[in-house]
Amino acid sequence: MNINMTLIGQSITFAIFVWFCMKFVWPPIVNALEARKKQIADGLAAADRGKHELELAARRASETLHDAKLKASDIIAQAEKRAAQIVDEAKNAAKDEGDRMITAARAEIEQESHRAREALRAEVATLVVAGAGKVLRREVDAKAHADLLEAIKAEL
Repeated sequence: MNINMTLIGQSITFAIFVWFCMKFVWPPIVNALEARKKQIADGLAAADRGKHELELAARRASETLHDAKLKASDIIAQAEKRAAQIVDEAKNAAKDEGDRMITAARAEIEQESHRAREALRAEVATLVVAGAGKVLRREVDAKAHADLLEAIKAEL
């Protein structure tokens, strides 16, 4: 065996092997690598888009939260204002009711005072008739002297 012939045979076999690999093995590997490269690039782009959308969502959430706080403070201010109005209305209603009760009580006191005066006048008239009867030592007829008794009542 000649070493040159072996070396040439091995070189030809190696060249055929390289050609076979370049023709049939290498393209699927390159295609798989390109597909993987594209998939990774798409994933990174999607991650960047997701990060950007997350930042936008965070800003929108912050703005929404700020708006909600403003609305809540407005609602609280309106509630406090309405509560103050209700308290004022209640105070005014209570004052009006108190004034009405005082007026009614004064009218009732005036009526009671008038009744007491009338009762006192009637009693004084009876006492005057009794006293006059004792002074005159005879019976004084209240019916006969009704005009005189009415005049006495009016003077009292």
